[in-house]
Amino acid sequence: MYYLGNCMYQGYDPEAFQKSLSLMVEAVQGEKEDRLFYEYLISVAPTQTDKEIISSIRDDEIRHNLMFKKMYKYFTGQDVMDVTEETFKKPASYTDGIQQALFGELKAVEKYREIRKGLPDRHNRDLVFEILTDELKHAAKYNFLYTENRTNGHLQSDPNTEKTPDDWIKYTEFLVEKAQEDVKNGINLTHIFQEFILMGVLVGKGYSPTQAYETVEAWERTGESELLQESKKMT
Repeated sequence: MYYLGNCMYQGYDPEAFQKSLSLMVEAVQGEKEDRLFYEYLISVAPTQTDKEIISSIRDDEIRHNLMFKKMYKYFTGQDVMDVTEETFKKPASYTDGIQQALFGELKAVEKYREIRKGLPDRHNRDLVFEILTDELKHAAKYNFLYTENRTNGHLQSDPNTEKTPDDWIKYTEFLVEKAQEDVKNGINLTHIFQEFILMGVLVGKGYSPTQAYETVEAWERTGESELLQESKKMT
């Protein structure tokens, strides 16, 4: 039986405890890459609802990271060493990113379950259980986002839902309004034409006007499209 303060845990296994500490380090490292991943998802999310859901998940993950850091220091007296060299690879699309995040949450549940199993006191095991339940909620939210966006994309690209020319004009009014705003703000016409022709192409591929706008804006903002960045600077 292992005693720690006022808590005790029967069946303490030193090897399992060391494994828990090692998995804590894995859970904490990669923080910078995770931050870039969430920034990407939020930047290309097609609706405000999507952005708010992903932002809430990001905030939870920041809190989890801090909890694991404090837990590791509590047991070892040392800080987790940060990973200085991290690479972020953008997902092929927003839905691909959501799918990646969903499987990431499920993988995290398995890792955190192992961490909890090896901890020697009830207090920290309860903290990890709290993190575990958050991860399961995150997985459910990502599943909702993935299903919602895949369903919407399917309906938009379904040949049985063909629109008349006037239907398309009404459907893309959002993009027209955004283009007019850019003209009023003095953005050069070359850049405006490039952006909104690209958005029209994406709408034709099944994106909603909002999704198309956010995607092209993200290409410019993140530097994925160097040509858009260059034309934005033109006078």
